[in-house]
Amino acid sequence: MLLSALACGAVVFPGLYFSFRTVLTRLFPKWSDADVVCVSERLVSAVHGSLATAAGVIIVTSCKDVMNDNHWLVNSFAIFGAPYMSFDIFAMYLSHFHTQKAKSPTTYRHSLQAVRAFLYKDWMLVLHHVTLVSVFMPITLFFRRGLGDFFIGCLFTTEFSTPFVSIGKILIQLGLDDTCLHRLNGLVVLLTFFACRILIFPFMYWTYGQQFGIPLFKVAFHLPLHCNLGNVVILAPQVYWFILLVKKARRLYLRQKKAKTDSEKESKQD
Repeated sequence: MLLSALACGAVVFPGLYFSFRTVLTRLFPKWSDADVVCVSERLVSAVHGSLATAAGVIIVTSCKDVMNDNHWLVNSFAIFGAPYMSFDIFAMYLSHFHTQKAKSPTTYRHSLQAVRAFLYKDWMLVLHHVTLVSVFMPITLFFRRGLGDFFIGCLFTTEFSTPFVSIGKILIQLGLDDTCLHRLNGLVVLLTFFACRILIFPFMYWTYGQQFGIPLFKVAFHLPLHCNLGNVVILAPQVYWFILLVKKARRLYLRQKKAKTDSEKESKQD
């Protein structure tokens, strides 16, 4: 079953990406290669995020015992999603490459310098993907001894914000970044990101404490050190990205407020 899930993931995500590229090229012939590859990457990311969230919700609602209950989706989806994490690094590189090539169409080429520039720009995302595949997937599949499917399901649900992040980038790509839809989506991104990528961690500790009768503030002391360290490693970049999202939202708000103020001043002068 695991080999079938791996093969399925290796076919589905690259297949979706190249299918989206083909369809978008035909639907929007005026789009540049950068537009097409960026939107295709975000669409595939949205699909994976939706599937991961659905799998996580099914697992979480099915496991009444947070430590001992098992669900077949845990291992199957972990191995199914591994090809996505690997392929998405390649897709992100293509997005970076075509974006830079649009700025220097005659000189920018595939090269080690281009790869280094991509890794320098998106090093945290790349590290996040590599860590999930090389560290957390083996832990999920081989080193948990069949325990904690509930918590793996919770971690799958952290992808709930991903489709909205992707929608926001697609709206910007379409030139709709100054619309009510983009502002509303931005608010949803902040709420879902905070709830599903940050609050999910105290929620997991709380549910563990509820099952074993331990107060929330004492739960960490009842868990092995490697469990707490693993949670910190996953949580830290989420907090960093959330801070970046808040700063970006603040900049957009101040820019729009300034534009509105300038428009009102011009109207009064007229």
